[in-house]
Amino acid sequence: MSLYVLSLVLTAAVLHATWNLLSKKTQGQTPYIWLMYIASNVVYLPVLLFQLMQGDTLYSAPLLWFSVSSAVLHLGYYIVLQKGYRSADLSVVYPLARGSGPLFSSIAAIVFLHEPLRLTATIGLFLIIAGVLLITGLSVNKETNKQLMPGITYGVLTGLFIALYTINDTIAVKSYAVSPLPLTLGTNLFGAVLLSPFVLSKKEELKREVKLHKWIIIAIAILSPAAYILVLEAVKYAPLTVVAPARETSILLGVFMGSKVFNEKDGKRRLIASGLILSGIIALSLS
Repeated sequence: MSLYVLSLVLTAAVLHATWNLLSKKTQGQTPYIWLMYIASNVVYLPVLLFQLMQGDTLYSAPLLWFSVSSAVLHLGYYIVLQKGYRSADLSVVYPLARGSGPLFSSIAAIVFLHEPLRLTATIGLFLIIAGVLLITGLSVNKETNKQLMPGITYGVLTGLFIALYTINDTIAVKSYAVSPLPLTLGTNLFGAVLLSPFVLSKKEELKREVKLHKWIIIAIAILSPAAYILVLEAVKYAPLTVVAPARETSILLGVFMGSKVFNEKDGKRRLIASGLILSGIIALSLS
């Protein structure tokens, strides 16, 4: 991995962990997601116009179709992620979401594509599973487990959506030469359109979100697309198997932020568990 690609990915990791911290603070629902889509496109539209003025050809038929499919997958991702943040700790939901995505991708490759299960991949899978079990803190106490289940469920479901939209968008960028910025803005546009019937009927809730979280929404509108655009830019120059594990250093940052900002308990255990998950992802990338 070149220094340029590494800098892109590590910057993306910091931005990603930061916007998830802010998103946890809002605990917003569909109006918040809709506002984030709109704000992101307003913020990045001048950049898109600048690219057009430079003579870049940004529109293509694949851009349209991949924007629609990505919008559906990202919408599912945001809805499930926010449900997780409303019901559980950042230091549980975030690492489970980021760690289970590569786990799903690897299992799918083994089961459906009949890819061989190499030793490093086996070690990686076990490390991720061990990290997941450690981070959840499951015990023989049924009441404790009942409290943990929402965070586990939403974290893993978020990971499933991450795996799906990563595959979708990587194909768009690498196989069809779709530019990352218009793909991101197209995804936001169609996501906002899909949410509009539900959100515009909740005008009071929409006003409340603007009043309470205006600056957080603007910050996330800048950070979230920037983090993802940097990753999509990185996969143009390096294999996804190399970019993905480097990107997941955000897992450690997310757990650290959760324990420091929200005073979430079991910070050390969850940090160790996140290290296991990250090690497992690296092992998978080497298989």
